[in-house]
Amino acid sequence: MSGFNDYRLPSLDALLAFEAAAQMESFDRAAESLSVTSSALRKRISGLEQLLGVLLFNRLGGTVTLTAQGQAYLEQITPILEQLVAIPMHSRLTQRKQRLTICCPPTFARQILIPRLPEHSAAHPNIDLQIQLSAPLVRSIGGTWDINISGDSAKVEPEHRLLDEQLQPLAAPDLLTRFGSLHLLDDISRLPLLRSPLEPWRPWFNEAQLDLPEPHVGPVLLDLGMMLETAANGQGVVLARPSLARSWLADGRLVPLGKIRSKPSFHYEVSVLQPSVAADAFVAWLKQICCEAVSSAQMQLEHSL
Repeated sequence: MSGFNDYRLPSLDALLAFEAAAQMESFDRAAESLSVTSSALRKRISGLEQLLGVLLFNRLGGTVTLTAQGQAYLEQITPILEQLVAIPMHSRLTQRKQRLTICCPPTFARQILIPRLPEHSAAHPNIDLQIQLSAPLVRSIGGTWDINISGDSAKVEPEHRLLDEQLQPLAAPDLLTRFGSLHLLDDISRLPLLRSPLEPWRPWFNEAQLDLPEPHVGPVLLDLGMMLETAANGQGVVLARPSLARSWLADGRLVPLGKIRSKPSFHYEVSVLQPSVAADAFVAWLKQICCEAVSSAQMQLEHSL
């Protein structure tokens, strides 16, 4: 076979311009599809016609149609372009990325997931994450997400739990100052206790060996982040997972009350709608950052007490 220099080979840009104009029957629309100016596209096609020595298009105002030579040339180059497109290394990086839609409760997203997202992006550059927020106690039923993180599951095996830790009473220093000297077990009934169906007080009362009923006065807050912020504003004592309260503990807006903790009534777990390499990688990473969050919170509590 003779060297390539012995042939009049057009540029790939010229061939793509020709193919796009042939399919769309418009230079302007073809230029828009290739993200080039109409003038640049016309120059490429004119250069191709000069190289081949034939007229490829009939130009009729704003519309163009293939000549007989143009139709024959299109049929010849189309299989070649298709072969080039089929080469995996020619696909764009954005086309090779996989998107995962993550559905999770708002407080979990803000306190656990979002602060660590840059690490996931660095470790998995070919995975794009899209975060959706779910309402507590409202089950997300498939179709709009790839991975669901829920925090309202009453029965989850320990090995499958996220944020597997015990609940800790927390309060703002200002609130404790208003009530003066306190002995937690003797004075807990005097304190305003924030209420949530996700984290009832009765299990903590049992752990503390207190025969007290579930609180029945005061605001009921469903969102855990709202509960923590309400407590930080001195409006009551919150019973919460320390891992979700780390930012409030770090800046001193919340402090732990005593060392008695209780098992949560509900647990966090993750479920995958359709397994994939990307989903498996995310779940493994998620479990790791949850373990680290629990360990970090435990260190904060030990330092505070």
